[in-house]
Amino acid sequence: MGAGMSARPDGAAILVTGGARGIGAASAQALADDGWAVAILHRNGGADAERVVESIVNGGGSALSVRADLREPETVDAAFSEVEEQLGPVLGLVNNAGIRLDNLALSISDEDWATVLDTNLGAAFRLTRRAMRAMLRTRYGRVVNIASVVGPRANPGQANYAASKAGLIGMTKTVAAEVARKGVTVNAVAPGYIATDMTADLPAEVVEAVPARRAGHPDEVAACVRFLASDAAAYVTGTTLYVDGGMAA
Repeated sequence: MGAGMSARPDGAAILVTGGARGIGAASAQALADDGWAVAILHRNGGADAERVVESIVNGGGSALSVRADLREPETVDAAFSEVEEQLGPVLGLVNNAGIRLDNLALSISDEDWATVLDTNLGAAFRLTRRAMRAMLRTRYGRVVNIASVVGPRANPGQANYAASKAGLIGMTKTVAAEVARKGVTVNAVAPGYIATDMTADLPAEVVEAVPARRAGHPDEVAACVRFLASDAAAYVTGTTLYVDGGMAA
């Protein structure tokens, strides 16, 4: 291993929010395949989360399902404590949980604005801040934020969602610069149109805006998350990797 590079410590855990379904579940499995002990945080996806845990454990990995409301800081701290006690130090974090409450800007209520911004951006910040404790102490850490191609690219009807994802990319760059000397990397993955529960209500013609002319698969996003969380990506930080079939080209 080259100068300045460090290997992931034994027994390191990675926490994946919204890990019960879709991109989160695929990422949890990919990270477990790469040797991480995986904690799946969910708000109300207990049965789905347990299925992901079972799959990881049956494959010889370590996994844990933890229920937490990411908008409540005290439950997040309790979740970290539970993961640290049962799996080991949290040296990886995938901020994947997110919601959409779409509407034209003129019709977005204050409540819908605040809910989307706090869930998609505020919670990611609080989780990152909490995770930094062990990462900076260990001088090793991986944070991967799931942003969206909608962050830097206009999509009418999603002012709140776009603002949250653009903010997440900005936060990624800034925190990455702050902790780079400590062996901690912070990156973002920006999916485009991925076939998940979150996009199930979108019209079929959405795919026509994708140069690849198809929807992406959660596993294709998970592969990028796995790379950014690996030792191979030790010199990659503050960047955004687009997984969008060419939408951002």
